[in-house]
Amino acid sequence: QVQLVESGGGLVQSGGSLRLSCTIDGSTTTISGQNLVLGWHRQAPGKQRELVARFTANGLGTNYLDSLKGRFTISKDAGKNTIYLQMNNLRPEDTGVYFCRAAPMYQYYNPDFGYWGRGTQVTVSA
Repeated sequence: QVQLVESGGGLVQSGGSLRLSCTIDGSTTTISGQNLVLGWHRQAPGKQRELVARFTANGLGTNYLDSLKGRFTISKDAGKNTIYLQMNNLRPEDTGVYFCRAAPMYQYYNPDFGYWGRGTQVTVSA
């Protein structure tokens, strides 16, 4: 069993920055043994949940929502079992609930499988 815990959300003015953190509970041996792909998703009011950024299946590369490239950066600290999302130059349209995601490669885009954090609210004021 895997538990994801997000932190770092909050209220920020347009143009500001936030860094989200997600700690993956359990030993690195246990997590790596499940071959989990890690990433971030978000859901704005009235919108479908969408991919923000994730690592590739082999963990060596990254994928981003095209409109966020250059502003958002995903990173990881294996020693802390933590992934991060650095968000710069935030805009009001970035407002939403941000979720940490972990799932086996073949289940990643099926929201009913794998693991989700509880979400952290990001609100960007105009």
